[in-house]
Amino acid sequence: MNRIVQSLVLSFALTLLAGCGGGSGSGSNTPAPLSADNLNLIFVVSPDLAYHAEGDLYKDTANLTNQGVQRSLMLASYLQQQVLGTNKVSRIYALQPMSHLQTTNATPDMSALLYIEQFAMLNQITLSSGQNSASNYGYPINVSYKLGSLPDGVATPDPKTPCSTCQGLVFNDSKGDNAALVDAIVKTKAPGFHVFSAPWETISALLSSINTRQGYQLALPARYTGPNAVHAISITPSGAASLITYDSALSPPASYPALPPPPLGNTACTVLTPSPFAITATGAPAGTNTNQTLYLVRHAEAHPTNWWESGNYVAAGQWRALALGSTLGDTLRGKIAPSQVWSIDPAQVIPGASSSWGNSSWSYVRPSLTVAPYAMANNLPYNLVADFELFAVDSPSKTRDFFFKTAKFSGTTMLLAWEHDHIPWIVDALLAGYASKSQSLAPAWPGADYDSIWTVTLDAVGNATVTNAKCEGIDLGSPLPSTAPVF
Repeated sequence: MNRIVQSLVLSFALTLLAGCGGGSGSGSNTPAPLSADNLNLIFVVSPDLAYHAEGDLYKDTANLTNQGVQRSLMLASYLQQQVLGTNKVSRIYALQPMSHLQTTNATPDMSALLYIEQFAMLNQITLSSGQNSASNYGYPINVSYKLGSLPDGVATPDPKTPCSTCQGLVFNDSKGDNAALVDAIVKTKAPGFHVFSAPWETISALLSSINTRQGYQLALPARYTGPNAVHAISITPSGAASLITYDSALSPPASYPALPPPPLGNTACTVLTPSPFAITATGAPAGTNTNQTLYLVRHAEAHPTNWWESGNYVAAGQWRALALGSTLGDTLRGKIAPSQVWSIDPAQVIPGASSSWGNSSWSYVRPSLTVAPYAMANNLPYNLVADFELFAVDSPSKTRDFFFKTAKFSGTTMLLAWEHDHIPWIVDALLAGYASKSQSLAPAWPGADYDSIWTVTLDAVGNATVTNAKCEGIDLGSPLPSTAPVF
């Protein structure tokens, strides 16, 4: 074969590879964005204690460091531009945090969910209810349990609100749930972009399973190659598969991300729920904790219309969540000093009809994602309540017992992100057992108020005080942006 023919053959081969999404873009060594004509499975490797870049993870709490948060924010833009080529994602899947407990204190793995949230904020979703339709940035993230495959210590989901459409990834896929999830996606042969976020142990096992079960015979990565690698399997309409590995080459700073100033209003608490109040109660029932302070906040902005539900917050919520971890304006820093942070297990399910997606329920990720940046920025132990179902009838009393009658919480100061409708019910359940109280019921938390902080204080004998005198100091008079900050 002469040199001219060899050159033509090589050129033709490279052209074919580029058509499959595996070629180089503009003559560089960077792979071209994936083809929208193909079914694309995209794998993002989140950090855990076993596999992470130096400086991305705190080893005592398994939290992302400031550098790790920065990397996740920068990676979102890389995924959108260089991997998806500005095409919209089809579905996002993340690790079920309670399936991977780390540290000596059994800390749930929130990094995989945090690692992909900024990317979710860059993707727009359209939902409808009846004759109403609306679009917003803030894609849902599938992180829920498959019925019959629950980690130890996790409450059984309500069978009345199953969520077969929002299954997430299990850390150790001993029952084959991850493999079955991907098998179902591949079987559809539908073009699109499916993004998976999980630690290397889970991703490498899933890649191997796909390769074997689908008979692709791909040359898979044999080891962890660092936090900047993004692996993708691109499947053509004819069923031919190729493996593409992207190197984002990110070098994030070690400081907390600097946000462009959101429209902060005056820092006084002008949005109170519904007006300033202070409830006192004496004569604590037996078993009540002592010397405890619990700060309760609502999840970030999520309801652009009263019927909207995707389980996530919308783009304005990302501004609020990231601001809570910063020193920008008059946010949480300097107002409260918790020693630990809590929220509900994001794998739990929230009901919410959507005729455009066909979903009747979603993974309820937004409360835990709201306060995660604060926990990360301050390296505070971050834990999830998974022992009972948030939307069960007895949830308020179980929440009261969990936080105010668990002796290990006496003498602690805690921050809790929760469903706002339930916060007054929790206070009511607490006050119901006291011999004397200044009022019988807590006021409702208005739907438009995302800013208030309720404080429950138990003194040395368990007497309770509940106030709403504090606030985050964000969105006081001006709406937050409708698109997420870009990094």
